[in-house]
Amino acid sequence: MSMPSLLTRLSSALVLALALGAGVASLPATAEAQPRGKPIVIVNNRGGNVVEAIRQRNKLAASGRPVEVRGYCRSACTIYITLPNACLGPRATVGFHAPRIPGTTIIPPIVDELMAQYYRNGILHMWNARWKHSLKMQKISAREYVRLDPQTRLCRN
Repeated sequence: MSMPSLLTRLSSALVLALALGAGVASLPATAEAQPRGKPIVIVNNRGGNVVEAIRQRNKLAASGRPVEVRGYCRSACTIYITLPNACLGPRATVGFHAPRIPGTTIIPPIVDELMAQYYRNGILHMWNARWKHSLKMQKISAREYVRLDPQTRLCRN
């Protein structure tokens, strides 16, 4: 990839991230106390584009329905776990790594901060200290996740 092309992609990503971040900041911080309706089940999700994941997270929060994160949840999927209407499957595995420009090892600016706004407690600490710098997937169990972030609820089996 040429340097001008890379700079164009980075600039576009930054503009999207800033625009999306402003929209996220204006959303209510909490959902209704008791989610209602049939659960939305997220299972074996490999993550993907962080901006798209934030849009999906906003839709999940607005749905008012319970959200269950089960199986494996990697990369951008991890931002769903802290939804106020979400629970984490007790046998789930969660994976973190540095956000990258697709097809490269380049870690773009801002994206790690976008993701960090959805982490809490020990998960946020580990994200900032280690995981956001790792090109290798760092996997933890659901139980370890809850140990690091006791606010996270485990789903019923």
